Amino acid sequence: MTGPLRPGFHEGQVLAAADLSATVEYARAGAARHARHLHEWGIVEGLGLATEPRTDPLTGVRHVEVSVSAGIAVDGTGREVVVTEPVVLRESDFEEVNGADQSTDEPYPVFLTAADREPAQLPGPVSCSGGATKTRVEESYQILFGRRGDERLAAEQQPPAIGAPPADPPARWLVLLGYVHWADGHFSGVETTARGVAARFAGVRADTVSARSGALTLRTGTEAEEGEPALVLSGGDRPTLVFGLYQGGGAVAPLMTVEANGNLTIEGSFSGRMPAGSTLVTSGTATDGIVLPLPSGITPEQVADGRVVIHVHLTPRTPPLGGTTLYSPVEATVDGDRRVRCRVRLYDPLKATPEVVEQPGAVDFLVLATVAPTNGGG
Repeated sequence: MTGPLRPGFHEGQVLAAADLSATVEYARAGAARHARHLHEWGIVEGLGLATEPRTDPLTGVRHVEVSVSAGIAVDGTGREVVVTEPVVLRESDFEEVNGADQSTDEPYPVFLTAADREPAQLPGPVSCSGGATKTRVEESYQILFGRRGDERLAAEQQPPAIGAPPADPPARWLVLLGYVHWADGHFSGVETTARGVAARFAGVRADTVSARSGALTLRTGTEAEEGEPALVLSGGDRPTLVFGLYQGGGAVAPLMTVEANGNLTIEGSFSGRMPAGSTLVTSGTATDGIVLPLPSGITPEQVADGRVVIHVHLTPRTPPLGGTTLYSPVEATVDGDRRVRCRVRLYDPLKATPEVVEQPGAVDFLVLATVAPTNGGG
């Protein structure tokens, strides 16, 4: 086996059609290998299924007209498939494939595949033989309907070998665009996902991604839309990793920030699986009768079955007092349901009729939750 052959030329060489074709094929093969092995195949831009409401003039049935928007896909052979303008799907094409099916709510897959066509006659040199000679090939496409379940065929396709040349039609590669619903002899709607299989979008294979601006941003959409999540890795004097949501002006409002020294700042609560022996803490102020909260991430079920042990520390709070009023805590406890029992006594000896007043009180609390070790001590 040999590697790719790059055409070479010299002064005075007589060029044949095969030499010029080899030049074109060399460039096409390099582009195909790049797309095949550095990228994941799928939809690159556009190619969405859009609907427009319609009414059948004969039956009065309301339905939708389905079209595929203009766009580009790269198939698993490394070939670009370009749709230059919107294409209305023909119901007759659907019926040829699925017309015999019983009525169902299940959606049917829609595929895009590459196709070569002979273009309309283009002006060019006349062959010396006097016969018409094809000098151009239109790299076109076909839109195909599948039967229910055929979306699995797209996932089972195998790419060509490493050194294989560009795969031209009739070698067919199916790019799933989405699904259509069919009812009363017409299209009735579209879907992007069905039976666990979604339209596939192009990706990239890379172990290193570098940013020239000093900040690398990952987001879930092509545009920065308010309320959508983003992950921003920034360099410079204060390197940070920020996860947050886009604001109206395009800035990212941090929800979680990791600084270069390892400091972690979060705006919400933290939860997750805790290893044996680890401890979570919560604190605050509670009044008599209040049930103390558990630390974030700890559930009552974990406490009830002994996986987590709770420790509670209470400190009575001094209530607002007058100038000569004396204060004494009577009770500051918590029961098995974590309900606070707090009573205090107040006494003012300088009152005309001194008396002891007992009333509900308040406490500062600290709740520690410790994950109990297993029987093996781990």
